[in-house]
Amino acid sequence: MSALTVAVAEARETVCALHAELTRYQLVVWTAGNVSARIPGHELMVIKPSGVAYDDLTPELMVVTDLFGTPVTGLDGESWVNPELSPSSDTAAHAYVYRHMPEVGGVVHTHSTYATAWAARGEAIPCVLTMMSDEFGGDIPLGPFALIGDDSIGQGIVETLRNSNSPAVLMQNHGPFTIGKDARSAVKAAVMCEEVARTVHISRQLGTPLPIDTADVAALYDRYQNVYGN
Repeated sequence: MSALTVAVAEARETVCALHAELTRYQLVVWTAGNVSARIPGHELMVIKPSGVAYDDLTPELMVVTDLFGTPVTGLDGESWVNPELSPSSDTAAHAYVYRHMPEVGGVVHTHSTYATAWAARGEAIPCVLTMMSDEFGGDIPLGPFALIGDDSIGQGIVETLRNSNSPAVLMQNHGPFTIGKDARSAVKAAVMCEEVARTVHISRQLGTPLPIDTADVAALYDRYQNVYGN
């Protein structure tokens, strides 16, 4: 069995398991949302199939595509293509991110309630929590409106996050996309994005949230990313 076949099998296992985290943290409903992972060292990715219920997902159902979203066949006599399944409708966006951000190993999209509500009103989430400083290094930015179906959403993600510390972007009128060094990191970012979106929304109902000084945001981010947990 080739190293690539092993890597694909491991990625399918991981991506399938991580979809359960989206339901566990109530970030998705029905069949919406998706997780993908890059196959390290290869121009390949693994992503959820379109229209399959979360309870029915198995590693074998995860779709393997190239970085343009085209399904690919397997090696060692194993078929990676299921003719009855298509990759997620967001595949083009994920693939565009992988092509243009080589440091990214995982991408997640959800329609989580509070983060999507911020996206619906076309507003970035301001950095008013130390948790946001730690995880996002500032505001969670707003990305442009883009129609699904081609790589327009991917372009908006890359344009918005390329010069940002944030691993999350709120695509206007759509919802959050998150990135990470691997798929698990991207899922963590999605969970944290929804948590702070909810908290900041509630704080606005109580009054005006207090911004954190830019220098303090930078210090908190540096500590969390480079010291915390090491």
